[in-house]
Amino acid sequence: MALSLTNKIGVIIDCFGAGVREGLNKAQETGAEGVQIWAVSGEMDPGNLSFNSRKELKGTIAGMGLEVSALCGDLGGHGFQDHVENPSKIEKSKRILDLAMDLGCNVVTTHIGIVPEDPTDPVYRIMQEACAELCEYASKVKGYFAVETGPETAAQLKTFLDTLGGKGVAVNFDPANMVMVTGDDPVKGVHLLKDYIVHTHVKDGIRLQSVDPRVIYGAIGYKPLDHQNIAKLVSTGELFRELPLGEGEVDFDAYFAALQDIGYGGYLTVEREVGDDPERDILRAVSFIRKYRKGAANQ
Repeated sequence: MALSLTNKIGVIIDCFGAGVREGLNKAQETGAEGVQIWAVSGEMDPGNLSFNSRKELKGTIAGMGLEVSALCGDLGGHGFQDHVENPSKIEKSKRILDLAMDLGCNVVTTHIGIVPEDPTDPVYRIMQEACAELCEYASKVKGYFAVETGPETAAQLKTFLDTLGGKGVAVNFDPANMVMVTGDDPVKGVHLLKDYIVHTHVKDGIRLQSVDPRVIYGAIGYKPLDHQNIAKLVSTGELFRELPLGEGEVDFDAYFAALQDIGYGGYLTVEREVGDDPERDILRAVSFIRKYRKGAANQ
């Protein structure tokens, strides 16, 4: 099947390692149409942006010919696995979604923590209650909290999302995370999660060793006996490695075809968290995706 994607291309401006304004400039220079911005602390913390500041920022972004594809609202830790921390995390997440809406965007991407395989696990219920509240709030304001794929298989994530009673908690599909951590098939994952996908990352990588996802993402109450050695393996890239687009194990012909097949019309947002020259890699990634938008692939 010849591909001719119509999706807009976004970039995560924090990957440039500059402030928001400079990141916007660099994003514009790549020719991207949208930007994703980290909005947890610092200048983009919702508590630091007044109504007028939000209005001014929205105008600046629009004046540059850009849109906000999503805000990143990942609060770290173990996501929503800790019932003690959850009330404050839920409240902060809601404020980040409010900010997104003020900026003309309705998607906040996040990590919720690894969903336990066993639904009778007490942590499963804790996460379920937190995400149900987020789901209700997002649905009310016509927005989405988009869970990034990777910590668990697509099937495991879908089973969990199906219990929440709505689509307010949705999916930010990252094919590289699946390849690098769980070894899951992104193409099958797209079809499984098709009713939930509202945003995507375009990233590549390779899996070098099979590993328990809890080693990578952490989990409440989990600490491997050889955690120091494992931390070293993660930091030195001996378990998996993020790579520039086209150099890893993500089959982009098949991945983009799957997105086209399910009718996904949202952003394809470039993420490049490592490397000697992320700016160069992001520019190349935008060009890489454009080949598919022009229908050049598979012809």
